[in-house]
Amino acid sequence: MSDLADLAVREAASLMRRGDVSSLEITNAVIDRAGVTESHLHAYLTFNQDAARAAAGEADAARAAGRNGGLFHGIPIALKDNLTTRGTETTAGSKILSGYVPPYSATVVNRLRDRYAVILGKTNLDEFAMGSSTENSAYGPTRNPWDTERVPGGSSGGSAAAVAVGSALAALGSDTGGSIRQPASLCGIVGVKPTYGLVSRYGLIAFASSLDQIGPFARTVGDAAGLLEAIAGHDIHDATSYRGDVPPISTALQTGVAGMKIGVVKELSGDGIDHEVAAACRAMYSKLETAGARVTEVSLPASETALSAYYLIAPAEASANLARFDGVRYGLRVDGDTTEEMMARTRAEGFGPEVARRILLGTYALSAGYYDAFYGQAQKVRTLVRRDFEAAYEDVDVLVSPTSPTTAFPIGERIADPLSMYYADVCTIASNLAGDPSGSVPISLDSAGLPIGLQIMAPALHEEQLFRVAAEVERLAEFRQRPELATSEVRPA
Repeated sequence: MSDLADLAVREAASLMRRGDVSSLEITNAVIDRAGVTESHLHAYLTFNQDAARAAAGEADAARAAGRNGGLFHGIPIALKDNLTTRGTETTAGSKILSGYVPPYSATVVNRLRDRYAVILGKTNLDEFAMGSSTENSAYGPTRNPWDTERVPGGSSGGSAAAVAVGSALAALGSDTGGSIRQPASLCGIVGVKPTYGLVSRYGLIAFASSLDQIGPFARTVGDAAGLLEAIAGHDIHDATSYRGDVPPISTALQTGVAGMKIGVVKELSGDGIDHEVAAACRAMYSKLETAGARVTEVSLPASETALSAYYLIAPAEASANLARFDGVRYGLRVDGDTTEEMMARTRAEGFGPEVARRILLGTYALSAGYYDAFYGQAQKVRTLVRRDFEAAYEDVDVLVSPTSPTTAFPIGERIADPLSMYYADVCTIASNLAGDPSGSVPISLDSAGLPIGLQIMAPALHEEQLFRVAAEVERLAEFRQRPELATSEVRPA
């Protein structure tokens, strides 16, 4: 048997159902893997070994008593550290929340615990999920397991790196402008942003409330589908939560793409896309045609301005959301002679430079005299983006593009160039503005041995179409490579 930390979720679940292994054995294997890899990667901010072993023991006892939590019963899972967890520090990667222990857990966390999933710990992220490289964390960067001198993507880089290397079998992240899909692409795993509202945001520390969405990371499309099914569904605690039925996701995994119409987004496939990334995607489009799909080029004209609109809308919402961090109610407090001075000192010391930059940008965009010219115009562009997607889906079933314009870039290369960093999300932002589901599936490695991901986008609440194509892409790509750091022979330097 291969190392238990290298199992896919469905493989591990099957072994546990047959009684061949226990959750505790799998959890211990994952903990051992983290003991080897964490000194290289820094994927976690909090790693609760004792609590994880206790949860695994409870999962095994529940199974022995005849209780069945489903696919994720006894499976070790990591959580991005902007998901509140009762009794466990939740920092959102920021000094301003250092030491904050929430009195409640996010709905998605409760749903996983109700299914006897084993929560391993909290993963590193760009501060308040603002970034594309996980270099903006107040607690140091996470590194890419394929090349530790490169970024894992962001802002959910810790979750992506943990799943890629085997220090978790699956993980949750959040996606505001690509923060699940882009790190999934750079780390060679599957990541999915669901339709806005399909998964409850209750307990997610807000960045941009009209864009944020929680979603799964996994090594296989089937595991990602199962994790999405486990966390999706209406929640009375979230006013934006979708009230209808969850789409039939897993049932679409074996149906293939014969007869489907797939649109290649023209604006996300040309200038600015690395030639190896573009070539790998074109090769996959040809394979999809051979598998019976009809592949055509589709234009989304407004997507060319989506990046600019996003970096007005998201900072504006962040400016409003982060106003609650004032040193009065929770988190960091730096004393001052007046309340105003205390707040100013707390925020100056507690917020990192990227968060401060976006708060300033958002506040400016919302200020009197500039609201209509900036925020108002950005919302009009958002409407155009949504209309472009709706029009495209009248002619095709799904849209495809590269997930990231490049493979993983070196740590430090873009940290002093915000515009270059923002461009890392150029392919992913449009579907956040539209609110539609999209996911990334690994398809190959470039000449430097770094993963390339293909993005698949589908109409709102049509996750089954996304997963139908994703499963076929996974089958055609036959991507089985794992980073060297995932092997048990690797030892800390």
